[in-house]
Amino acid sequence: MAAPTRVPVAVRRLHADAVLPRYSTDGDAGADLTSVAELTLAPGERALVPTGLALALPPGTVGLVHPRSGLAARHGVSIVNAPGTVDSGYRGEVLVNLVNLDPTEPFTVRVGDRIAQLVVQEYLHGEFSEADSLPDSARGETGHGSTGGFGSTGRR
Repeated sequence: MAAPTRVPVAVRRLHADAVLPRYSTDGDAGADLTSVAELTLAPGERALVPTGLALALPPGTVGLVHPRSGLAARHGVSIVNAPGTVDSGYRGEVLVNLVNLDPTEPFTVRVGDRIAQLVVQEYLHGEFSEADSLPDSARGETGHGSTGGFGSTGRR
């Protein structure tokens, strides 16, 4: 399999504790984003957590901010708007909208904690035009679990 295409991304540190995004291993799709703030999320609470970074993504790319699977599995911490979108024209600080989904335990974010992953990806623009009808497809208008339920069980 070919190595991923690398694109240059200019990064501006907005905070002394900001850490440049980095990939933990060569095969990772997401580069780690870290916190420059310490805060505690009560159960059910959400907060915009600063990374201390601003990006200049190349035109035709987008930064998608994904949750870290370990935070979700071990602590019930995820991202409210997963994936978050960093448009190529945005030059402000990248903020991560974390939520603590654990029903009983608070979660503390410390400076330097890895809080999310940034996936840089190319995208297409659709040319939208109104139509009186749409072409038929095998799926048609069915949705919301209509193709099979839970995994391979077929249970609905």
